Amino acid sequence: MQKYKEEKTEAGKDMVEEPLIRFPAIDLDPCKRYAYADYLNWTDNVRRELIDGIVYVMSAPRRIHAGITSNTLFPLIGFVKRRKEKCKVYHAPFDVRLPLDGATDDDRIYTVVQPDICVICDPAKLDDKGCLGAPDLVVEVWSPSAGKRDLNEKFNLYEAAGVKEYWVVYPDSKALNVFLLQPDGKYDPGTVYEKCGKVPVHIFKGLEIDLEEIFSD
Repeated sequence: MQKYKEEKTEAGKDMVEEPLIRFPAIDLDPCKRYAYADYLNWTDNVRRELIDGIVYVMSAPRRIHAGITSNTLFPLIGFVKRRKEKCKVYHAPFDVRLPLDGATDDDRIYTVVQPDICVICDPAKLDDKGCLGAPDLVVEVWSPSAGKRDLNEKFNLYEAAGVKEYWVVYPDSKALNVFLLQPDGKYDPGTVYEKCGKVPVHIFKGLEIDLEEIFSD
């Protein structure tokens, strides 16, 4: 199946380039590799992610982005409640810390992301700060400012962390790509779902979400 590389827009419509580091209310050193311990000390209410110590400022999503997130979130929550699953469903802003080499100290964690939606089925990964370790499912809704990051840095990050199922949703083309982690620890080439039909949620046997429901306005 085709792996989407980027979302096409009309003559640059809605294209807003997001710099790797901005300097809102705190003085960030562009040469420094920041850790989660630093992240916890930023109290200016600006949403950020850390990917291998690099700071990314997150802008507010477009309305269509927020609507797709809600439309995808509700079927997941409903299924978990009906089946009395132990899994928990969260939406951004919700911190997911992805440590390397088993490091769990705040000053040794260099990656903290805020997926649009994540599902965690291991209660041991949850604490008051969010999630420590890989979610079972991550959903990211493509946006002009972060789309390339979702398909490159985050793709590699989620794969290396062991996220079992990774969805990238494309609002303008009303399509989504589902990547499933294989036994060798790598994602498959991805399966594209477009315009109509149902998308199976592989971590939940028996759950399918209608594409029309996901993209309904």
